[in-house]
Amino acid sequence: MNLEQIVFTIISHAGNARSICFDALKHAKEGNFVEAENCLNKASEELLEAHHVQTDMIHKEAQGEKQEVTLLLIHAEDHLMNAILAKELITEMIELYKIIYQTKGATYNV
Repeated sequence: MNLEQIVFTIISHAGNARSICFDALKHAKEGNFVEAENCLNKASEELLEAHHVQTDMIHKEAQGEKQEVTLLLIHAEDHLMNAILAKELITEMIELYKIIYQTKGATYNV
């Protein structure tokens, strides 16, 4: 994979993961925790794909195959880190929604 392919692969998977996480949050807000969990699992799969590309780059660099650091690569890494942070925060927010629903005695799908 050349640098552009690497960059856009990371951005694509990270962007998908971030969007799916916000879908999970929407489902949790509606009390549909089963679908929220499904979304979080899909987001994890997307993040794993991005992480594989990143890890491959790290392994190659460790073996002496240096990769030019470009603004595009830094941009891709920013997307990945933001997606990871979004997933972590949204996972916590979903837990809070569960507590809210339990406190209100509302019914929801767990």
